[in-house]
Amino acid sequence: MNVLVTGGAGYIGSHAVQRLLADGHTVVVMDNLYRGHRAAVPEQAGFVEGDLHDFEKLVDIFRGHQIECVMNFAALTYVGESVEQPLIYYHNNTAGVLCLLRAMAEAGVNKIVHSSPAATYGEPPEMPITEDTPQSPINPYGTSKLMVEQILKDTAAANPEFAFACPRYFNVAGCDPEGRIGEDHTPETHLIPVLLEAATGKREKAYIFGTDYPTPDGTCIRDYVHVVDLIDAHVLLMNALEPGKTLFYNLGIGNGMSVREIVDAVKKVTGVDFTVELGDRRAGDPPSLYADPRKIKEELGWEAKITDTETMVADAYRWFKANPDGYTGKV
Repeated sequence: MNVLVTGGAGYIGSHAVQRLLADGHTVVVMDNLYRGHRAAVPEQAGFVEGDLHDFEKLVDIFRGHQIECVMNFAALTYVGESVEQPLIYYHNNTAGVLCLLRAMAEAGVNKIVHSSPAATYGEPPEMPITEDTPQSPINPYGTSKLMVEQILKDTAAANPEFAFACPRYFNVAGCDPEGRIGEDHTPETHLIPVLLEAATGKREKAYIFGTDYPTPDGTCIRDYVHVVDLIDAHVLLMNALEPGKTLFYNLGIGNGMSVREIVDAVKKVTGVDFTVELGDRRAGDPPSLYADPRKIKEELGWEAKITDTETMVADAYRWFKANPDGYTGKV
């Protein structure tokens, strides 16, 4: 299949590109490199530097490469930043995808796998979170992504040939087990990479934001899913798309780990007792989020294979040890 991967130079997108190529698909990556890395894109993939708002460029890609499906990972994803700069998030995450869908319609492309986060659920009254849990986001990031889900539903209702999948995923962790690609954000805010930077001496200390949440140890609880398992699900969803199909699935392992537990896992894997300071809560962070992934297992047969937190940390640590400066200097 000919696949366009938007945001394919980013952390999750680059893992998708790698997997699609391994499966024999023809892949074109479009990324504006704002937070992605050209070095993360394999030579076998075509690459176009561009933005979701580049309507004409998107139409040219669709037609010139005879694209059959889109995997969209192009998004801004920092909760705190979305609270501080909401207009940027709505411009990129919502209006950008609207432009992407218009270009797809113009070129007759009718399949898309669009990443959607657990942040669309907000602060659910009960755990675990099912696909039927009411969606009431508490930050602009979650709202910007929920708006796209509605746009996709409306698009499908108007076009019987259109098909989409919205995997709603929780905290993505780990890196390619062979260490070929990894996670490199600027700024880095994801918990495991931040802790690994503290363990490898790249930062002086790490922080725990909030210790007074209504959880067993007072810190936030999240469901961590390995990036390799996550991409397995994306490929499965892409292959399941057919005209008129609309798919929503939670992607997680079905239980949560607290921030303190993740800190302990990183210290155990690295063997480094780095400094951790306690700080105030961050705006927009719900106390607990973890998935009920039974629906996708029952309907499509997917379940996470890597459920051990220390394995996820070890795969990430392998990348961080070998690439202390991330993709800097790589071609």
